[in-house]
Amino acid sequence: TIKRIENTIADQAWRLGIVEPQPAAIGTGRSVAVVGSGPAGLAAAQQLTRAGHHVTVYERDDRLGGLLRYGIPEYKLEKATLNQRLAQMRAEGTRFVTDCEVGVDLSVDELRHRFDAVVLAVGALRARDTEVEGRNLAGVHLAMDHLVPANRECEGDGPSHITAAGRHVVIIGGGDTGADCLGTAHRQGAASVTQLDYNPQPPEFRDDVTSPWPTWPLVLRTSPAHAEGGARHYEVAVQRFLGDSEGRLRALEIAEVRVVRDPDGRRIITPVGASMEIPCDLALLAIGFEGAERMTLLDELGITLSRRGVITCGSDWQTSAPGVFVCGDAHRGASLVVWAIAEGRAAAHAVDAYLMGESDLPEPVRPNQLPLAVV
Repeated sequence: TIKRIENTIADQAWRLGIVEPQPAAIGTGRSVAVVGSGPAGLAAAQQLTRAGHHVTVYERDDRLGGLLRYGIPEYKLEKATLNQRLAQMRAEGTRFVTDCEVGVDLSVDELRHRFDAVVLAVGALRARDTEVEGRNLAGVHLAMDHLVPANRECEGDGPSHITAAGRHVVIIGGGDTGADCLGTAHRQGAASVTQLDYNPQPPEFRDDVTSPWPTWPLVLRTSPAHAEGGARHYEVAVQRFLGDSEGRLRALEIAEVRVVRDPDGRRIITPVGASMEIPCDLALLAIGFEGAERMTLLDELGITLSRRGVITCGSDWQTSAPGVFVCGDAHRGASLVVWAIAEGRAAAHAVDAYLMGESDLPEPVRPNQLPLAVV
């Protein structure tokens, strides 16, 4: 495939030393803070460093990488790949500060005093939860509460406090995060793994009416995690989490459902069949994200979140706070790594133009651009 060819070329280029640091020949004397070291933040920081600006990336966690480090499993993204990019960025002159939450460990006043511009790449980590009966039983967790400790275990931080070993795992949600939980559960030695999706099962082949070329084909996909085993059930949803006498999850009550849209476009999930129980002592909620987390940094900058829970910006990626820009999931909402990288690079172009009056940096996307889709 094209993907494998590109991966092979890139890997070989790194091994042969063809990929080298590209430090700026001339410095601008301008300084930029990037808040967040996920894919958007790293992309913005590297472009701005190469443009000659003094760039400092602030990360509240103990290690760099954000979602790349602690969200995506090791089997899917080897952290050695991330580390080699970070080493390249350090060699180019980008400065990194970990264990620093801007707005708490570094005040906003100090941030504004030190830097000529700020880029917010804080992600969209506020997970969507459920109010289904039994949600508070021991054994019901948000997906990221499972994935982050599992990734930390791979980093050598000790055993995860939430493990699938020997347990009947049910993943609620059919997206990429759910697939990551699936592969992680397999590697932890789960007794069984089941994934539930309230959507209909996609067709095996592209439907030229519902997903014509060149839009992304809406077809059934089997990720490497699914190929390793586990069951997938479509058009079902959890009605209740069932516990034992000690408050521990023992089973799920599920039912066949249909999904319709109300006049405002919101999903309405309606049970249409009889309920049944399935064994489960570890349930992982992978039902999406509701936007950026509320934080002191945004409050002190005077930035409010939109109805979608994201940070809005103008056509120049600048927020309502002068000199403060946004990119990645914090602006777009939870999306793909490639979109985060594209937005980070585009925001770097905007910051460079803001500081210098013009910019030669690439601008791969605009703030209002969306993937091709059938509407």
